[in-house]
Amino acid sequence: MKRRGLLGAAGLLAAASALPRPAVAQERPELDWRLTAAFSRQFDGAFTAAEVFAGRVAALSEGRFRIKVFAAGEIVAGSQALDAVSGGSVECAFVSGRGYWSKDPAFVFLSGLPFGLNARQQQAWWKHRGGAALLNEFLAPYEVHAIAMGNLGAEMGGWFRRELDGPNGFARLKIRANGFVGRILQRMGAVPQQMPGDEVVAALADGALDAAEWSGPYEDERLGLNRAARFYYYPGWWEGSTATHLFVNLTKWEELPIRYQKILGAAATEAGAWMLAQADARNPPALRRLLAGGTVLRPYPAELMQAAWKVADALHAEIGATNASFKKIHDHMAAYRDEAVGWNRISDHAFDAAQIRMLPKG
Repeated sequence: MKRRGLLGAAGLLAAASALPRPAVAQERPELDWRLTAAFSRQFDGAFTAAEVFAGRVAALSEGRFRIKVFAAGEIVAGSQALDAVSGGSVECAFVSGRGYWSKDPAFVFLSGLPFGLNARQQQAWWKHRGGAALLNEFLAPYEVHAIAMGNLGAEMGGWFRRELDGPNGFARLKIRANGFVGRILQRMGAVPQQMPGDEVVAALADGALDAAEWSGPYEDERLGLNRAARFYYYPGWWEGSTATHLFVNLTKWEELPIRYQKILGAAATEAGAWMLAQADARNPPALRRLLAGGTVLRPYPAELMQAAWKVADALHAEIGATNASFKKIHDHMAAYRDEAVGWNRISDHAFDAAQIRMLPKG
C-alpha cells in the first residue's frame, strides 16, 4: 500500500511537471501592477494595510503577481485614484469610497452611511447580505470592481474648542468635515470647511476653525489635534463604519486567471482583518494618553444626536427621490441595519453594556 501510494504521488508529480509551459504561464502569469492609495504615508493605519495586501499577493502567488504600492500624490492625488483606475492608468487603488460622493452620493455606501452600519454589520452586509453585488453593479459603469479590504471601525466625533449644548450645538461653527457629512452639518447650521490634514491643526489653534473631525484617537494624536482643541466628542455618528476597498480596473479584473482573482480576494480579506485589529489595538492606549494630557472627553448631547438623525434621514430620502441607485442601495442596507441592530441589542451591545457597568471606571 505504501509503495503504491508513493508511486501514485510520483505519478502526479510527473504529470504536473509534464504540463506544457504555456499552460502554466496562462494559469500563473508574471504580472506587475501598480496600486495607488488614497491615503498618505502619514495615515499609516490605512496605508500600511495596502503594503500588507501587496505582500500577501506576492506570497500567495509565489512571487509571480507583484503589486507596487504608491501613496497619495506619488502617482495621482487621493481624490483622483478612482479616475486613475477607471481610465486604466493604474491597475488598482486602495480607497475610501465616500471620498468620491461628489460623483454620485451612492459612493458613501462603500464606506458607511451616517447612522448606517457599524464595522461588523458592514462586513456582514457586504459578504453575506448582497452588499457586494449591489455596489459592484453600481460601480460597473465606472469600469471598477471593488473588493472589501478593511475598516477602521467607528470614528470619533471630532475636536471642539468649546463645549456643545442642545440640539443647535453646531450652529455657526466652522467645522473641518470633508465629504457627505458636510451636507448634514450645513443643514444643522454649521459652516463645513474642506481642508487637508496638514492644515487642520494650525487652523484650529488660531481660531480659523471651531472644530475638526479626523479619525480615531491614534491618528488624531499623530496629527496633533489635541494640541489645538480641548474637547473630544463621540461617537462619530457619520462614520460608524470606515470601510475601505480595493478598486480594480474592471477589464484587468476580468482578464485575470481565476487563481489570481481568488488571491486578490484572500489577500484583501487578510489585510482588512489586520487593519481593523491594528486600529482596535492602537486606539485604547492613545485615548489614555490624550486624557492624561488634558483632553476632555464628551458624548454628543442626546438632543443633538436626535436632531442629526432627523436631518440625515431627511437628506437620504431627498437624495433617493431623484437618484435611483442611491435609493436602491439605501433601502437594501437599511433593511439589514434594522435587523442587525435588533440582534446587536441583545448580543454585543448587551455584553458591552454589562462590562461597562461592572468594570472600574477610568
